[in-house]
Amino acid sequence: MMVALRGASALLVLFLEAFLPPPQCAQDPAMVHYIYQRFQVLEQGLEKCTQATRAYIQEFQEFSKNISVMLGRCQTHTNEYKSAVSNLALRVERAQREIDYIQYLREADECIESEDKTLAEKLLQEAEEEKKIRTLLNASCDNMLTGIKSLKIVKKMMDTHGSWMKDAVNNSPKVYLLIGSKNNTVWEFANIRAFTEDNTKPAPRKLILTLSWQGTGQVIYKGFLFFHNQATSNEIIKYNLLKRTVEDRMLLPGGVGRALVYQHSPSTYIDLAVDEHGLWAIHSGPGTHSHLVLTKIEPGTLGVEHSWDTPCRSQDAEASFLLCGVLYVVYSSGGQGPHRITCVYDPLGTISEDDLPNLFFPKRPKSHSVIHYNPRDKQLYAWNEGNQIIYKLQTKRKLPLK
Repeated sequence: MMVALRGASALLVLFLEAFLPPPQCAQDPAMVHYIYQRFQVLEQGLEKCTQATRAYIQEFQEFSKNISVMLGRCQTHTNEYKSAVSNLALRVERAQREIDYIQYLREADECIESEDKTLAEKLLQEAEEEKKIRTLLNASCDNMLTGIKSLKIVKKMMDTHGSWMKDAVNNSPKVYLLIGSKNNTVWEFANIRAFTEDNTKPAPRKLILTLSWQGTGQVIYKGFLFFHNQATSNEIIKYNLLKRTVEDRMLLPGGVGRALVYQHSPSTYIDLAVDEHGLWAIHSGPGTHSHLVLTKIEPGTLGVEHSWDTPCRSQDAEASFLLCGVLYVVYSSGGQGPHRITCVYDPLGTISEDDLPNLFFPKRPKSHSVIHYNPRDKQLYAWNEGNQIIYKLQTKRKLPLK
């Protein structure tokens, strides 16, 4: 540092000599003495600057040394902290795994308990459902169909579609005739003889309904005519034949009436039926892939008591009926004979396929417009190509419920 200052002083002297006049040209010796003194003062200032610089360098070196020591200590502390943090992270990770495992065990236990609870609830629900069905179908009837014994054509008309019947419960001998698949006229005959012989007295009574029916699935139960209202897709009318007024009405749930019940019955969307257990409706439903739905109806309130999705297809079907709570579906190929029952559905499960014989109907050329069972006289009332037919049945006892 001192060498640098002396070099700078020499350069300064040379610089001044370059601009100062030569000694022979100097006019004032006092000026030269003044300049010399100023140089001495300058050298003294440079010396003090050098000493201060040395002091600063020494202090900086000590500061740098102290900083190095402190950095070394910080590095040591940093390594210790990093080690501690790493150990803490490992402990937290281990604790988290233990917590996750405990949570997994807890959820597994809860899942098992939930599954056990769900299974128990399902079994209880199924038991209650079975109890409800057995209570619903608790009539004394325990017969099952084993054969179609004989047929009798009691009358012949020109109309292809229609239905005829007696009251399924009352002991009245009256016979009711409903011609066509869309009409509002009911013919009431005093008895079967008046129905079969046109000239027999008294003449039939003509009943004009306030509403028209749709299809051929009408039934008469306890003095009331139940039919599908033509103006709707799923409304059932309860009509008082004595008062000639609409007693009540209901809407079957589940999208009923959007598809035909039977492929070979092109006008029937809801087929009503009566057996020993009361009033039923056979229809199609959404999501059942063209399979029949069986619905039990309370005739007094027109409330739905229960519904079953059956395995019986609507394809190739022409009619069906119920006997002792069992659905029998009649099928034919292309609407032509032979007519046979190939699907039977028992809500109680007491009839298996092994119990079913070959259930054939006596040969008829065309499909049936309707086949309905009357529990009072244990016969089938059918309509085939304008023929009003009675089928007699063979039955046997069903297996007892377990």
